[in-house]
Amino acid sequence: MKKKTTKLFSAALVLAMSASVLTGCGKGASGSGAASVSADDISFPLENKVTITGTISYPSGTESEPNNRTIFKRLEEETNVHVDWTAISNDQWGDKIKLNMANKNTLTDFVFNAGFSNSDLIRYADQGVILPVEEYIDNNMPNLKAVFDKYPEYRTMCEDSEGHIWALPWIEQLGSNKTAIQTVGNNFTYINKKWLDFLGLQTPTTVDEFEEVLKAFKEHASELQAEFGIEGDIIPMSCIMNDQDPSLLINGFGEGYGDNDIGQHIAVTDDKKVICTATQEGFKSGMQWLHKLYEEGLIDPECFTQDWSTYVAKGKSHRYGVCFTWDVANIDNLEDFVPLAALKADVKNVTPMNSSFTSGFDRGRCVVTSKCENPAFVCAWLDKMYDPFQSPQNNWGTYGEDDEFDIFELSTNANGDKMLKHAPLGDASPVEVREAECVGGPLAILDEYYGVYVTCPDDAQYRLDWIKEYYTDDMNCKYVYPNVFMTADDTEALTTIQTDLISYINSSRSNFVMNGLTDAEWDEYLKQVNAYGLDEYLSIYQKYLDEFYK
Repeated sequence: MKKKTTKLFSAALVLAMSASVLTGCGKGASGSGAASVSADDISFPLENKVTITGTISYPSGTESEPNNRTIFKRLEEETNVHVDWTAISNDQWGDKIKLNMANKNTLTDFVFNAGFSNSDLIRYADQGVILPVEEYIDNNMPNLKAVFDKYPEYRTMCEDSEGHIWALPWIEQLGSNKTAIQTVGNNFTYINKKWLDFLGLQTPTTVDEFEEVLKAFKEHASELQAEFGIEGDIIPMSCIMNDQDPSLLINGFGEGYGDNDIGQHIAVTDDKKVICTATQEGFKSGMQWLHKLYEEGLIDPECFTQDWSTYVAKGKSHRYGVCFTWDVANIDNLEDFVPLAALKADVKNVTPMNSSFTSGFDRGRCVVTSKCENPAFVCAWLDKMYDPFQSPQNNWGTYGEDDEFDIFELSTNANGDKMLKHAPLGDASPVEVREAECVGGPLAILDEYYGVYVTCPDDAQYRLDWIKEYYTDDMNCKYVYPNVFMTADDTEALTTIQTDLISYINSSRSNFVMNGLTDAEWDEYLKQVNAYGLDEYLSIYQKYLDEFYK
């Protein structure tokens, strides 16, 4: 990988395109209207240029004009379709996209990186703001239809209770079932092997051994600073509570459910019963144990308030003994850290993330709006994103960039056909490198693409290897909660409960770690959780689990 410069980031401070210069489907300034273009037997590139309109998010600190990105430049050349974009920085996306969707004057033909939740899709469908696309998938999107034909579960996961598909999905297969890359989320645990070796310590396998290791890191802080030239205090363990946090560490307490799914706080028992992980006795014991570590000064006191940039900055100063994240290369480096396998307390277990057995999936990635006058044509263009050679580029980045680094090298597979070969990441952060080039949006990358259209990313491969080596054998449960599309009424009921319930549980988690948890406080906590509607909450989830397994 060629080294990245700061020039990219300084250039990225250009203001986003104004939505006011955009008009309806095919009415842009640079090209003819799309309304009269027939989508029947369409062949790209078009004879005459056509303009459509789209809304897209981009990572803050990167290129803000989508058409300056190599991927979209190539797509325009290959299709002769120009897109007038409304571009919104991802740190402003949540608020601005709601305003745009509420105002027909700011709607574009499609929203490329929508990331809409089930409730968003249902609400916009009821309001007539977005269009169902199942007809266009069958008639105008051969690439996506081929994916659905081979993996019909993805089509089922996209359909509402009436069989409508309101959005185009993002699908990323990297492993499957208990080896899928998503089975362990941002709570992947990493321990500083360099520090362990220097202090003559073994990698801990139990919660008691883990505590002793953290104490050793603290007690020998000055020696670690001197040996490795560390500026700043040694931090035995750091995290971002309720995000990149130590939830995986408490999987061994009680019956071993832990509390990995901090967005829903549910798990599925082996007899197919949905439970709340944050009301189990094991959760209580785990929180009490984490408080003990906190009281002993072994957990970063800023873990409740620090943001990602602060978390990374301290990590890049090599101050962490243990940290939690998707990929430790984003926090520190791969050479010094190794994954930490599940710790035994009462049991030894890893609860996989819900929905992970079907690999990466986002139901609400891209929507076509009611503003679009020719949805069949727009869907035909969007189907290009599902081309097996195009999807990996949209997801990770591309080749032949004008700057000083590339995600891919253009290579060939065993049959001599063109294939995208991942370039080495070097010492660059995988997240930052990819954000600079990729465009996201609707796409599908299947396991069978690797070695044919694209190589598996190095960082994905070592993570897949780690999951299989460190975690899969300890995934003792039979089920995870599947990705289901609920009705409008159930989604509304669930959302109403979740608003207060999840906020209360997450704030309580932080409070328990910081201030401790007595039996009386636990009883009061359970009463409050139940008062927020836990029974109804679980019954809704249970209903769809039962239907899923019928």
